[in-house]
Amino acid sequence: MKTTHSGQSAAPAYFSPHLAGRTRASSVQLAGGKVAFWTYEPVQELPDTRTILVIHGFRGDHHGLLRVADLLPDMRVIMPDLPGFGSSEAFGPGGHTVAGYGAFIKEFMAALGLGPDTVLLGHSFGSIITAHFVAAHPDAVHPLILINPIAAPALEGPKGIMTRLAVLYYKLAARLPRPLGQALLRSPLIVRAMSEAMAKTRDPELRRFIHGQHHAYFSAFASRDSLLESFTASVSSHVAEVAPRLQLPVLLIAGEKDEIATLPDQHRLLELLPSGKLKVIPGVGHLIHYETPEPAARYIRSFLKDHPA
Repeated sequence: MKTTHSGQSAAPAYFSPHLAGRTRASSVQLAGGKVAFWTYEPVQELPDTRTILVIHGFRGDHHGLLRVADLLPDMRVIMPDLPGFGSSEAFGPGGHTVAGYGAFIKEFMAALGLGPDTVLLGHSFGSIITAHFVAAHPDAVHPLILINPIAAPALEGPKGIMTRLAVLYYKLAARLPRPLGQALLRSPLIVRAMSEAMAKTRDPELRRFIHGQHHAYFSAFASRDSLLESFTASVSSHVAEVAPRLQLPVLLIAGEKDEIATLPDQHRLLELLPSGKLKVIPGVGHLIHYETPEPAARYIRSFLKDHPA
């Protein structure tokens, strides 16, 4: 495993001064290609310090959950860029599926020597990947934390029409001549429209920060084909379909105003979990990791105290 070291450049208003000192940027060569990942070491290792493996959402990379990691200074947080996103190489054709990403988690954990006391955390699409991974490998991690979990089928219900339009968007972008397809996928106007729709905060400075994050990192994907495969996976599966098989403790952190992973769906998901707990953060939607990382980190720390290694 090749390791390099780097600091973390970030807006001081939104990240603590000790984050850079906690940061170690690394890469590891796996069967599917090179994977970039970042480790945030604890400021001080304590008896209840845990290692948390974080799986980000669709079109994101490790930057998305950085505010949450920053607010867990007593934890060791490991955040890879999923294959096909950020600085990680893509799988081969057809590999960007929920099962493919689950196989990646297994291989990544083995390469880093991460044992069953590892905490697994998934956000949005990452919640689908992690839930299906745990269902297939019930003794691999303990416990499981899902932020803005995708709790119901994306192609059904009131949001199904918008999802089908998004499917057409990604299919069109994949079939157009490459320059046109790339321009459509990376259009600043479309990225901004998405960002505006998801942001619920009325704080203008925080909104600028969120839009800046999406502008900087939302288009860091390997190819149009890998992006289409990943999007297809993200709308073809959900957490509820494996929820009864998740026998470990599961924490759901939901946004009151989430229009992608709606609150009624979260309550239905909770009922399917053998050992689940739901925490709802008011006034926020699908961007808990950007808008309300403080309560999210507080709920994570409390949950881990209740479920020690």
